[in-house]
Amino acid sequence: MCEMQFNRQGWLSDDAFLHVIAHTPLVSLDFVVTNYRDEWLLGQRVNRPAQGSWFVPGGRVRKGETLERATVRLTAGELGQAIGLEHMHFLGVYQHFYSDSMLDPEVPTHYLVLAYQVTLELEVEHLPRQQHTKYRWWSPHVSFDDDTVHANTLAYKPAVSVLTQN
Repeated sequence: MCEMQFNRQGWLSDDAFLHVIAHTPLVSLDFVVTNYRDEWLLGQRVNRPAQGSWFVPGGRVRKGETLERATVRLTAGELGQAIGLEHMHFLGVYQHFYSDSMLDPEVPTHYLVLAYQVTLELEVEHLPRQQHTKYRWWSPHVSFDDDTVHANTLAYKPAVSVLTQN
């Protein structure tokens, strides 16, 4: 059996996590944040995968972490406020495949993504910058032709359209 190495915060070492990325899918949550004008909040990603692309906020679920806790942790870290699942609409399960990973440009990543939609009014100037260099509100009717909006973000458009029509 493989012995894993952990750091003081309980995270796997980079070498151990790279082994996990290379051999298993990761579970993550994505949040399609819309405002009352039906615009989408997108951030320009800092890290691989999808580095430099405009993407919805989200992140990985940690082992032993409930979806509720992961949602609160991720929304606090990426949106600056903790938001619970009870305020969100489930969009579905998606698969994201990337040719690179956060630790190695040669190791592909496979995510199983639980996507949610939430309506919020946020000021982009005050959002955290650890995962995204900048944020902006995008109109899905006009701006989604921009090739810097990642295809995995675009995949949420049909499910969100159904919600906003109701």
